[in-house]
Amino acid sequence: MSKKSNFQLKRALIVLLLLVALLTAFLAGTVTGFAARPALAAERPTQFEVFWEVWDLVERYFVDRDKIDPQRMTYGAIQGMLATLGDQNHTAFFSPQEAQQQQSALDGSFEGIGAYIESTEAGFRIIAPIHGSPAEEAGILAGDIILRVDGEDITGLPEWEVISRIRGPAGTTVILTVLHPNAEEPVDIAIVRRKIDIESVTWARIPNTNFIYLQISQFAADTGDELRAALEAIQAEHSTVEGILLDLRNNPGGYLQEALRVNSQFLEAGKVILHERDASQQLRTYRSVGRGLAREYPMVVLINEGTASAGEITAGALKENERARLVGQTTLGTGTVLQPFTLSDGSVLRLGVTHWLTPNRNLIKGQGVTPHVVVKQDPATPMVDALRLQEADTITEVLAQGDKQFNMGLLQLRFQAKR
Repeated sequence: MSKKSNFQLKRALIVLLLLVALLTAFLAGTVTGFAARPALAAERPTQFEVFWEVWDLVERYFVDRDKIDPQRMTYGAIQGMLATLGDQNHTAFFSPQEAQQQQSALDGSFEGIGAYIESTEAGFRIIAPIHGSPAEEAGILAGDIILRVDGEDITGLPEWEVISRIRGPAGTTVILTVLHPNAEEPVDIAIVRRKIDIESVTWARIPNTNFIYLQISQFAADTGDELRAALEAIQAEHSTVEGILLDLRNNPGGYLQEALRVNSQFLEAGKVILHERDASQQLRTYRSVGRGLAREYPMVVLINEGTASAGEITAGALKENERARLVGQTTLGTGTVLQPFTLSDGSVLRLGVTHWLTPNRNLIKGQGVTPHVVVKQDPATPMVDALRLQEADTITEVLAQGDKQFNMGLLQLRFQAKR
C-alpha cells in the first residue's frame, strides 16, 4: 500500500470515528441538555495515538497479508469501542448490509428461512424461528447455535455476512449445521428458502372458550395499525369475549412509537407506559392516549427470555398498571432506548441514548421483567400460536401440545375472568 493511499485510508477512518464521536456529542447536547465534555477534544489525539501505532504495526509486519482488510478492521474497531459501553445486544454498529437486513425485517418482508438470529459468545444463536416458516418446518429451534452454513465454518464472520449466507432467493436450499439446546452432537438441516411475509399481529379464538389468543411477534412500523385492525375484527366476529391471552414470547422489540400505540389499546388514557431517564437524570414520561379497544378485557401476558426491548416495555407497563398478570420466564433485560444514526457509508449506529424505566420507575436493564407466575419451558417444546389454535378442534388438543406456559396462561386467564 502506498504512503498516499495509507494516508487517505487513515484520514477516512479518522473522519468515520470522529463522526461517531461527534454524533454522540451532538446527541448529548440535544437529549440531555449538556455539551460535550470540554477536555474531550484535547484528549482525542492522545487516545488515537496508540490506535495508529497498532494499525501501522499490523500493516507493516502482520504475516498473513491476505487477512488485512481495512474496512473490516475499521468496523471491528468501532464494534470494539461500543462493546466497552456494556449495553450488550442493544447499542450496536451495523454495516450497510446489516442495516438493510434489519430494515427489511422490520418492514415485514424478505426472502430466506424465516428465523431471528443474534451473535453471542457461544456463536450465532437462533432467537426464534417464525411460525410457519421454512426454518420451523425443517426443525430449527429457539436456542440453536449455528456452526456452519453450507458446510463452511462461520466462526469469526460478521453477523451481516452470516445472515447474507443464510438468506437467498426463494426456492434455493441452504444447509445449516446446528447444535440444538442440550444436545451433544450437531445436526445438518436442509432448508428451502422462500419469501417471508411477517405479520406482527396474529390472533385466534381458543377452542371451546370465549378467550382470544393474541400474538405480537415484533413491533414493526405498522404494528399499531395491525393491532387495531385485529381488535376490530375480534369485536366484529365475537359478540362475547371473556379475556385476552397476549403472547409476547420471543418478541425482539422494535419501534418505541409502536409500543406506545399498542399499550394505548390496553390501558385507560393517561396511564404511565414508561419513563425515559437521560444522562443528566432528567425524566420524560410517556402515557397512554385515546380510547383503546381492549381496555376492559381481563388479560394475561406470556413472556420469556426472548422477550426484549419494546416487548419488555409492554410487559412492564401492563404488569405495573395492574392491567394483566404475567406468566412465563424473566425477560431479556434490555433497558435502553435506541437512537439510530445513518453514517456516511450507509452503515448505522444504534446508540442507547436514554434508559427506560417501568411505570414504577424500575430499571430493568440487566434484570428483566419478572412474571407473576414462573413457568420454565424446554426451548424444543413447540409453542402454541394462532395457526395451531385455528387448526385445533378442541381445547384438549391444544393443551396436549405441551406448551406449559400457554396452559398456565390460560388457567390464569380463567381465574382473571371470574374475578
